[in-house]
Amino acid sequence: MSGSILYIHGFNSAPASKKACQLVEVMERLGLSEQLRVPALHHHPREAIGQLEQAIAELGSPLLVGSSLGGYYATHLAERHGLKALLVNPAVSPHRMFDGHLGTQKNLYTDEAWELTHDHVTALAELEVPAPQDSQRYQVWLQTGDETLDYRHAQHHYRACALRIQAGGDHGFQGFAALLPAMLSFAGIGADLYQAIDFTTL
Repeated sequence: MSGSILYIHGFNSAPASKKACQLVEVMERLGLSEQLRVPALHHHPREAIGQLEQAIAELGSPLLVGSSLGGYYATHLAERHGLKALLVNPAVSPHRMFDGHLGTQKNLYTDEAWELTHDHVTALAELEVPAPQDSQRYQVWLQTGDETLDYRHAQHHYRACALRIQAGGDHGFQGFAALLPAMLSFAGIGADLYQAIDFTTL
């Protein structure tokens, strides 16, 4: 489905996150809600990928928009299916970061408690793909003020892709709404549909 978007939230996040809500609001205003999926992902990577595969099947050839850990998932799926991906402060090799975080976790939005195990880490490692080399299919949005991930890791990993690096900001990506026109354009949604929207009010 041309103009469809699959939003992939990050670690311990949810569809209630600010970026997801802003995207949902815009797609509703455009009358394109049916062309958007924002699944509440299971904490286990294998379950999450299964959910995302189902969403891709429903949407056809969506633009994958992945935030943080969602960026890692999006990269795996974009490479598997030949899809376009827009990555927002993406995690690179997250399985290498989780060793010190095994044990009880809590979702920031749902308060769900769950156990991060070695099996989670193994499953994440299984999803790793070589660094993408396609500047036409990949946009990577980074902010240097990301307090959770060192943006330079993604800058290096995705150096062959189209990079948009902003000074400052944070892991949540400040000013996301103002860049939504660029995302919609990348998804193949015509500017005539959204030029009347004031994205700064989202």
